[in-house]
Amino acid sequence: MSDKIKFELEFVIQSSPQLLYQYLSTPSGLSEWFADNVNSRGEMFSFIWDGSEEEAKLIKRKSDEFVKFSWVDNEDDSFFELKIIVDEITQDVSLFITDFAEEDELEEAKMLWENQVSSLKQVLGSK
Repeated sequence: MSDKIKFELEFVIQSSPQLLYQYLSTPSGLSEWFADNVNSRGEMFSFIWDGSEEEAKLIKRKSDEFVKFSWVDNEDDSFFELKIIVDEITQDVSLFITDFAEEDELEEAKMLWENQVSSLKQVLGSK
């Protein structure tokens, strides 16, 4: 196993969990904010950025709550998970992201997620 570091990020998103889940779990939703294009065949998803393609397997999901993907070319146990958390008191919706990165790429990976989630918020009309 490589020395990837697990990190977690949380973003407040003004959206219903049901709508947000569509953008996290479907190829059409993911291609709106996460990648230039996304295709799927069953549990296999192809993410395309600037002509390069990455394959990921959808390893777990629960409707309106979370999706968990594992990159196919992974030599370790790393994954990325997009989880929807609803605060019981305020009903605020948060997107909780778990991902892994090499130590020297950690800040870059966090910035990438911040940019991606910023795009997601624009698509959702969230602030």
